[in-house]
Amino acid sequence: MNDDSFSRPAMAGVSTSAMRATSSARRLSVVRQPAGVGDKRDLILKAATKVFARHGFFQSQVADVASVAGVAAGTVYLYFKGKDDLLVSIFERSMRDVLAEGRAAMAGVDGPAERLRRIARLHLERLGRDKDLAVVFQVELRHTVKFMERFSETFLQDYFALIRAAIVDAQQQGVFRKDVSATTATKIFFGALDEMATNFVLSRRRHDLRAEADAVVDLFINGVKR
Repeated sequence: MNDDSFSRPAMAGVSTSAMRATSSARRLSVVRQPAGVGDKRDLILKAATKVFARHGFFQSQVADVASVAGVAAGTVYLYFKGKDDLLVSIFERSMRDVLAEGRAAMAGVDGPAERLRRIARLHLERLGRDKDLAVVFQVELRHTVKFMERFSETFLQDYFALIRAAIVDAQQQGVFRKDVSATTATKIFFGALDEMATNFVLSRRRHDLRAEADAVVDLFINGVKR
């Protein structure tokens, strides 16, 4: 992989068997949501997140999503092309929110280390408060190379750019080592957060995922500190 390319992000390795085991373990009863509550598109996406997380993407049908959303199956197709489009839309909506929150949280923050800390807290807090979304992101989105390549070329590029900008600023200020590629450091930082989120999904122990953000950032900073 070209060191300056983000086309294939460094994602924590999760074996296919672990993914399938997790999907099977999530086969919980899904509470039916009443129809007509809030924006229908958003309602369908929330239902899809629950269904994919608890039954697995490949084992789920559009009819399952419609049932949980409390709408007719034909209604889903008014907003989405099909099951693949639902999964892509979950990713894009979440990443759009993450980027907006990240930029807002870092507005006016000059210290690059603090910017990284805020990114880490937001990253882990978002996945930590929604276990279904965490399962979809850490497991269901990674079943095929097709999905991973597509996601790497979209909002994930912008997310990496947010992280990389903070690292480059720290290097220019003489805080971080310059002999470490900013692109490589970005992948390492994201990889650490990604692994914590994956462990959260696979672990039977319930814990506060956001509380682990500071430890991740401190370890990273000490590793790249000049």
